[in-house]
Amino acid sequence: MGTATGSASQLAVPVGKKKKERYFGGGGRIVRRFRKEWPLHLLILPAFIVTLIFSYGPMYGLIMAFQDFHPVHGFSGSPWVGLDNFRWLFSQPAFVRTISNTFFISIFKILFATIASITFSILLNEIRLAFAKRFFQTIIYIPHFISWIILAGVMQTILASDGILNTFIMALGFDRVPFLTNPNIFPWTMIWSDVWKTFGFGTVVYLAAITSIDPQIYESAVVDGASKFRQIWSITLPMMMPIIVLMLTLNMGNVLNAGFDQIFNLYSPVVYSTGDILDTYLFRLGLQGGQFSVGAAVGLMRAVVSAVLMSLSLWFAYKVANYKIF
Repeated sequence: MGTATGSASQLAVPVGKKKKERYFGGGGRIVRRFRKEWPLHLLILPAFIVTLIFSYGPMYGLIMAFQDFHPVHGFSGSPWVGLDNFRWLFSQPAFVRTISNTFFISIFKILFATIASITFSILLNEIRLAFAKRFFQTIIYIPHFISWIILAGVMQTILASDGILNTFIMALGFDRVPFLTNPNIFPWTMIWSDVWKTFGFGTVVYLAAITSIDPQIYESAVVDGASKFRQIWSITLPMMMPIIVLMLTLNMGNVLNAGFDQIFNLYSPVVYSTGDILDTYLFRLGLQGGQFSVGAAVGLMRAVVSAVLMSLSLWFAYKVANYKIF
């Protein structure tokens, strides 16, 4: 009897001593999951092959970043220069400026889009008329599907010095606002226009998080005399916090992606000092300027930094929101 009791005590797991599962779960766990989910892996096989061919195959060309590449000589005939291309890049004030511009525009885009998405999702959730709720949700979601090629033409018409918006501003007795030609105003024009285009998608995500909250929690709050604002502050926002943290951390990997399509179609040499980002600088330098080696160096540096930020964001999302992809 004593032996049985001793064995039971050895097998018992102390309360609060649960072993935390590793991020990747160990090799055995991955094998068991693969055996169970192999049909799903088979479904993504075509996409994996396409990605392998068109994304990983061309990575061989990254050796241009360490060469003085000439198309006539090819990869084998172009001389190696080591890190000279990277040294030259960081000696250029224009390149250093594009890094700060990229971080500034991208971070404020993410921040303001998150705030707008949370605010509108809460407002939409308070609409009780189903038709009105669907109508407003559709209206704010439509710009997400419109390309910047189309929107750029619309914005140039609206924000031009003689455009609709400036005509209205002048009718109120104010001076024209150079939205697209003033270096101090241009970055904020890019930020707010991108927020207007993209916050609809985030609104749908956060609205789904709100609708998953148990209604009985709100009923209990009403019984306790909580006002609508108190319910939002003490129930809705705390219950949304995991998905908010998850969305923010996943966006960390896109910090160096400030929106090439948007800025390329709207900027001009007048606003290069504040509106030029890494992607547009890479396009002008590598493709338009024919400096393929330097362009490859910019692309390689950007890819490495993005990979590090994405890895950190996934790790942080796992620690905070228990989200993992493996």
